Formats: sequence, C-alpha cells, structure tokens
Amino acid sequence: MVAIPQRSAPSRTDSLLFEAKAIVLRGLRLARETFAAERAVRHQPAGRLAGSPVLARVSSPLWNNFTGTRDRQLTAGKVHNLRQALKGLDGIEVPAGAILSFWKQVGRASRARGFVPGRELREGCLISSVGGGLCQLSNALYEAALEAGFDIVERHAHSRVVPGSRAQLGRDATVFWNYVDFRVRSRHAFRVEARMSRDQLEITFRGFAAQTAQALREPDSQARPTAHDCTRCGRQDCHRNDPERSLHSGRPTAWLVDACWPEFASLFKAMATKEDALHRPARLPGSQRYGWPTGVAGIDRSAPVATLRRSFDLRGASGGSLQLKAMAADARLAAAYAARLSHQHTHLVVSQNLLPHLWHEGALQGRSFDVLMERLPLKLLQERLDAAVRHHPESPTLADFRASDAIVAAETEALAAADRLFTPHTAIAGLDPRTTLLEWAPARPLRAAHGGRTILFPASAVGRKGAHALREAIQDLDIDLAIKGHARECPAFWGTLPARLLPDGEMPAEIAAVVLPALVEHQPRSLLAALAAGIPVIATPACGLVPRPGLILVPEDDAAALRAALKAVLA
Repeated sequence: MVAIPQRSAPSRTDSLLFEAKAIVLRGLRLARETFAAERAVRHQPAGRLAGSPVLARVSSPLWNNFTGTRDRQLTAGKVHNLRQALKGLDGIEVPAGAILSFWKQVGRASRARGFVPGRELREGCLISSVGGGLCQLSNALYEAALEAGFDIVERHAHSRVVPGSRAQLGRDATVFWNYVDFRVRSRHAFRVEARMSRDQLEITFRGFAAQTAQALREPDSQARPTAHDCTRCGRQDCHRNDPERSLHSGRPTAWLVDACWPEFASLFKAMATKEDALHRPARLPGSQRYGWPTGVAGIDRSAPVATLRRSFDLRGASGGSLQLKAMAADARLAAAYAARLSHQHTHLVVSQNLLPHLWHEGALQGRSFDVLMERLPLKLLQERLDAAVRHHPESPTLADFRASDAIVAAETEALAAADRLFTPHTAIAGLDPRTTLLEWAPARPLRAAHGGRTILFPASAVGRKGAHALREAIQDLDIDLAIKGHARECPAFWGTLPARLLPDGEMPAEIAAVVLPALVEHQPRSLLAALAAGIPVIATPACGLVPRPGLILVPEDDAAALRAALKAVLA
C-alpha cells in the first residue's frame, strides 16, 4: 500500500476551480459527441436474449460494517443511487458492434431525477455528493466486460484506492458526468441484467456467442495511494470535513401497509420505533380498515389520491372485475409509497397485496424486508382454485379471476427473498418456516344463543367458500340454513333446500352451529365471533384457526365429513 502523502487541506477556491474545469470538460464532451462519426445511443429493454447463455456474471457487496451514523447514511444513499441507476440498465439489449455507454443509459445523477447524497471519490477524497456511489456499478460493468471478453472502448481508473473496492484489484472504472464515461462493445449482440438483492449488486451479460477476437485483459495493477475519507480523516481545517457520529440503535424501518388487521396493528406497536416511517392508505377518523396506531412511528404518511381512486374504482364491481381493479389499485398504492420512501429506511415491513408491485417497481432492491401475510401466496392460491375448478367445472366463480404470470412470478420471487413472514393464519404459517404465527385478536361475541336448528353460513354462497360441499351435505337434513353473503353461484343454486338469505344486520336468535367449509378463507372473523359466543363452529383447515374447544375441522370439499359433523352438532 502506498503511503498517503501529507498535503494541505483543499480550500473552497480549489473546489470552485474543480467545478469550473468540470463545466468546460462537459461542454467539450458534448461537442465531441454531437459531431462524432460513431455516436453512442441509449439502448432499450427487450426480451430477445432473455434466455441466452451467461457470458459473465459479477457481484459485489452493498453494505459494510457501519462505523457510525454518517457512514450508514452515505451507504444507504449509495444503495439508493444504484437502485435508481439500474432502471436504465436492467434488461437492455445491445446490438452487435454498438457502443454501451454508462452515462447514456444512466443519465445525469441529479436530485431532480431522484438521486441522493452518497460517497464519491473526488480529488483524492471520499466526499458526500449527490449520486455518489455509482462507481460500484461501473466497476462491476468493467469486470463483467473483461470476463466476457468485450472490447473496452473507454475506461478510466480511479486516482486513488478505496480499501476493499475493485480498485485494489485493478478492476475499477470511475465515472463522472459526462466527460468521464465507461464504454464497451461486442461483435455480438448481448443483454445486460443489473439487479440487487438485499446484500449484493449483480451484473450479468447474456448472449448467444462469446467474444473471441481478443484475450481476456489482465487487471490494471498500477499502485495507487489510498483515498482520504472525509468522515474519518480528522482534518477540521478542511471545509469538506464531515465527522462521524455515534450510531443509533436498531435499523430504520418503513412500514408499507394497507388494511389494518388488529393482529398486525399489535405487531406494529410492539416493533416500531421513532426512527420508523408508517405509510398507510389514509387517515380516516373512526375507520377500522385504516386505523393503524398513531404516535408510534416518527413519520406517518398517507396516500389519499391513490386511496380515493381505489374507492371510486371498486364501487359496484364484483367477481373477476373486482379482483382485476383491486390489483390495479394495489399497484398504484405501491407506486405512491415507493415514490415517497426515504433511502434511509433500509428495512421494510410490507403488506402482502403490495409486495409484487413493490418488487416489480424495484423498491425492494438493496433492502431487507418482512411481509404481513394476509392470504395464501398467489401461486398456491391459484393452484388450489384450479384444482377446485376441475372438481366443479360448472362453477362460474372458481375460475373468474387469475393474476398475470408476471405478478405471480414477482410475488414468488419477493417472498423467497423476504427475511420474515407474519400471519395469524395457521394454514399460511405452515407453508414456510420463516413465518411467525400471531394470535388472532379477541373477537366480539356473535349476538346469538346456542340452540335451535339454524345453521349459519357466514359468507356468500360461492365455490371458494365451500358452497358446493355444503349443498351436498345438507340434503334431507332437518335444518334451517341462514346465509350471510349476497353473492351466489347461480340464482337456483340451492334449489328446494331450506336455505334463506339474511337481510343486512339481521342475526338469528338461536344458532345450532356456524359452518364455513371454505376452500379459501383468509379472515375467519365470523368463526372467532361464534366461538366467543359459545356456538359450535364447523370449518376447514383453510380457515386458519388453531384447534380449540367448540371447533370441528373437516377436510376441504369433503361433503361426507361435513354431513357427519353437522349431524353431530344437531344431535
């Protein structure tokens, strides 16, 4: 390692001269680009080479062991800047012989475009600068280009070495808007995949033919001095001095949530701190749906425009149309949250319905996150509904909606990358060992007594709630079937069976049992209310309840087992 020579601290005049030189050099670069015979262009995402072989793959760590608050802030800024820059690189395909230019793809790293302060090497010092940290991306691109055997059109080494960086290995490529660029090309078309996990930046080049015209370049081994770090150098006579501060405890977390389940509200109160931010749909006094606890997180924000539009769009919708509009509304709410998300919040807690859209948006890259599980994963949910359709092909409701392949894939990938999952639903919790099972919140007892011959079906008579199995099970039974929900499979679904629809707000005085043989049920609130009132409940494991006195569990879509359970409670 070359020793750092003692030098005088840079003055404000030095910084002004540097900026003046940069302006001149930017102008000269723009003039050369304007009149160049071969101009670099901005390449667009495409899918032609998506399945082609990997030519090169390079990864580098995003996070280090923080020495203090400033270090953490600037590292979080770097990760955010990389997140922004990847939008211009991920998925692009470069034609044979065309130039790939770093700055043509990324664009200027300005505040107006969403970039934030990160750590940048300038004039031998690591300083805080908007867009700082992008050299980690150019370094990775350079190393991948070397591995793939591409032609290096333009590359500039850093003047100093940052400990632990690619510069120590001579595989670095510095960039500075717009006159210090990194450019490559290949004799064959290639694809760039540029993504981040929670801990790593990964660059992948794909193509059907590797470059063979030149040998793999050896790393640049020229010795360079170590860079100064303005957070730790101690030069208080320097105007760039940015001393470190003690590190706060914990990790700043943003809660990106939707409907407020009482179980998740209790989790929020137990886990959130004043460093955290709560992003919720709306602040509506007296609203249980959006009634997240106040005064817990230091930042409490809402997305009223997206919430009002969702309310308007879902009014009067039903069936598959309702689900399609709800998913589009989830995407808009997720985008609204992502746009206001601080780069300092490096850990997220996300409501499941927003998860695939945040993943697709890129907001989860470079962050760790937990998920509030409100339903089965889409892939499994749709597989179960498809199996039910094969059993009941006459059902108009079991196949009325399926999420797109892209959304299903996004949720699957995001769930695999999550740290922890939280849910009170036993069937969902049993799918993944990372899941923490929460207790269902106490329910207000149902306003009815146990007795009589009335069986309450506390849902709409549709296929996913087990209506087909129930219709078969109650044949010739001496009961009164009271149905809570208005939707049904078809107008004559119950035929001559003793079934009646309860008017809104009405509840039988006596109930022999509450029955919900659902194939899919994510919030069994009515079953919990019945158990709290001492009324027997017949349900399936899909309802997500822990076995307890008064609860009879029967297999899904098993009319014989359901009939036997009904006879037992009626006896």
